[in-house]
Amino acid sequence: MSGAQPDVRDVYQRGTFPFMGLELLVAPGALVPRPETELLAREAIALVAGAGPAPTVVDVCCGSGNLACAIAHHVPGARVFASDLTDGCFSLASKNVAHLKLGARVKVFQGDLLAPLAGAVEPLSVDVMVCNPPYISSGRLAADRATLLEHEPREAFDGGPYGLSIHQRVIKDALALLKPKGHLLFEFGLGQEKQMAALFARAKVYENVRFANDEAGAPRVAIATKS
Repeated sequence: MSGAQPDVRDVYQRGTFPFMGLELLVAPGALVPRPETELLAREAIALVAGAGPAPTVVDVCCGSGNLACAIAHHVPGARVFASDLTDGCFSLASKNVAHLKLGARVKVFQGDLLAPLAGAVEPLSVDVMVCNPPYISSGRLAADRATLLEHEPREAFDGGPYGLSIHQRVIKDALALLKPKGHLLFEFGLGQEKQMAALFARAKVYENVRFANDEAGAPRVAIATKS
């Protein structure tokens, strides 16, 4: 995480938080959207808007539903399928979809990564897949980043031994759903761009891998195209 971070206790007490021009509901059990995730949203929205009149989008690790709702709001033709594992995220994302009156175009599923989308999303039909997974290593959460767990769930932060366990799984599993020339986008942590590039290269089925930088000039979003 970087940039000016919200006071989580205050945000939860208020019950709402702004993201990409929307007023999202927030609640304990789901991560409060961070300012840097708007970079991921803007990159995704640009690709979705250029993908034709009725693009299909997947938001995996959807959390509060902030990305799914922002994409659907800003690209009115998009159909968005969102998924998350935990009860708290599934419940809150569903509430945000209803709160923002996006239920006709955004569907929320509960389960492990892309597994709950089986049967709902056709193979090789997805134009853009976006993912803001946990990306802090388990070791750092036991040390200098332990304070993050005081008010928000571990599932929102713990990315495994090196912080990129979920990225690695999604890079592989996305191939069954992405169209040829479909796009996969991730948020990742400070200093993880080399590892991200290596994960895409190892898969051998992605091209045009690039990074989007935050306001401080640090790479924070990876964008790749399925060959």
